Amino acid sequence: MDTDLDPTIDPTVACSDCQACCCQLPVLVLPGDAPPEHFLDEDDQGYLIMAKADDGWCVALDRERMCCSIYEQRPFVCREFAMGGGDCGQVRDDWRRIALSLQ
Repeated sequence: MDTDLDPTIDPTVACSDCQACCCQLPVLVLPGDAPPEHFLDEDDQGYLIMAKADDGWCVALDRERMCCSIYEQRPFVCREFAMGGGDCGQVRDDWRRIALSLQ
């Protein structure tokens, strides 16, 4: 997404500097999405979702680089979650608030 076209994007946010907190959110896989099958799971209601590792992180997260290992095949929900956008900011704020409450 071009930040020049969307003034709601915070250009100071970069996934490379983030704890990838969005990669712990549930991700519904929609019709037309085509992530590799071994990254998929089913939730309690029978919906297709991105699988999580035992620690709650998305299994597609490349832990060394802290980025999506299936970026070109990521689900629509992930593609719409703009780096530095409103949803990103809210999740990052929630993450910080929870971290501070645990100190």
